[in-house]
Amino acid sequence: MKVVMVMFDSLSKRFLEPYGCDFVSTPNFKRLAEKGVTFDNSYVCSMPCMPARRELHTGRSNFLHRSWGPIEPYDDSMPEILKNNGIYSHLITDHYHYFEDGGATYHERYMSFEFVRGQECDPWKGVLQNPDYSLTKNATESPAWHRQNMINRQYMDCEEKQSQAVTFELGLEFIEKNHNSDNWFLQIETFDPHEPFFVPEEFKKMYPDNYNGPVFDWPPYRTVSETPEEVEYAKNCHYALVTMCDKYLGKVLDTFDAHNLWEDTMLIVNTDHGYMLTEHGHWAKCYFPFFNEIANTPFFIWDPRYKKSNERRTSLVQTIDIAPTVLDFFNIEIPKDMLGKPLKYVIENDEPVRDVAIFGIHGGQMNITDGRYVYMRSPAKKSNDPLYEYWLMPTHHGTGRAFMALEELKEAEYGTTFDFTKGCKLLKSVHCDWNPQAQAKWETALYDLSKDPLQNTPIKDEKTEERLIAEMIKIMQENDSPKEQYERLGLDISK
Repeated sequence: MKVVMVMFDSLSKRFLEPYGCDFVSTPNFKRLAEKGVTFDNSYVCSMPCMPARRELHTGRSNFLHRSWGPIEPYDDSMPEILKNNGIYSHLITDHYHYFEDGGATYHERYMSFEFVRGQECDPWKGVLQNPDYSLTKNATESPAWHRQNMINRQYMDCEEKQSQAVTFELGLEFIEKNHNSDNWFLQIETFDPHEPFFVPEEFKKMYPDNYNGPVFDWPPYRTVSETPEEVEYAKNCHYALVTMCDKYLGKVLDTFDAHNLWEDTMLIVNTDHGYMLTEHGHWAKCYFPFFNEIANTPFFIWDPRYKKSNERRTSLVQTIDIAPTVLDFFNIEIPKDMLGKPLKYVIENDEPVRDVAIFGIHGGQMNITDGRYVYMRSPAKKSNDPLYEYWLMPTHHGTGRAFMALEELKEAEYGTTFDFTKGCKLLKSVHCDWNPQAQAKWETALYDLSKDPLQNTPIKDEKTEERLIAEMIKIMQENDSPKEQYERLGLDISK
């Protein structure tokens, strides 16, 4: 038995044909949906990039206890569990956050790995002369990032050299070499279609416009202030990059066909989260509520045990379910600290694995959904306190995806344990990471997706709110949430 997981970053379901999109070309996603199972109620849990990947490994929520950070020594890592049980695990990725101090410990959990350079502001090529910023909009907002990105682009002057293309070619190489062998897990992971939307002209020509201004393919994390022409151009660049992703997904499907891997190989196609492309008046993610454009993700599985083709599932599933699903597929015992659920019975007959799901970012809103309603609870105080991080590995996003600041380390308190830390005592420090304070300003809101799928108008429904609050507290308790999280959110757990 074998598993191939193809993971994209910031892939939104509303731009894929299987989810009803008719203006972005994604024939291979449609082909994938016709071959396997498509999930309609797949949700994120921990946001954004590295928190999502930590729970991809551990099968449990990350955002209640800490922000962006590495795999911790006490974590159960699915690829490492595979490795320790005789299943070869291999990672191929151009997601450069794995190789920063704020990631750092993920890739060594696999038996082997390959890193493809050059995405976004990956510090790849060293060029002392500054590039010409005049042709790039918003470069002055994050000059160091834009500088490195513009340098990287100089070394990817054709499609074959672009990071995504190289990543998939290496993935196909692994399959070609090993398709006759048994017991392996392959993770092909690309940073695309994450911003910046750097994409070959071949794909941009599919989405023409009359824009003649500076390049605007890297929207900032804020409200939309650009002209309609700039917005249209950025959207077209994103659509083009999604179509490029579709092309390389098609190469994986072709390889499955060529070697009839459908008989014994599970195929998982997923993403960490979606992306706001001017919906609700915003770009990107994290600085505003996690509306469904971000939280409700595309998700597909082919399971050779059941051979369910061209079927959809409505059961509520999450990223935390992937690790136990893979372990279960290889008949490996699922660790007790993994709170996600194996999805075999959802795949087989849409048997639910949960009634509700929580999701959010450390220090931001606490969100919960039952598939119909989404309840977004904001902090009780504008100060958004008390809020702490718990860790052994002293890295996060707030100091440039690097070591924690010396002040944090000096003031950290030692001795806290949780039920999932296997007796390890953690350090506790006041949270000072990069973005959740921005979510504290938003009002608590409840949405009825059955009547308002675009979440344009919050509703008042005390009974539904009370029910979801009770479920929220229950899940937080199951995750051994720090006590101060209840206080921060104004949740009464004395009842």
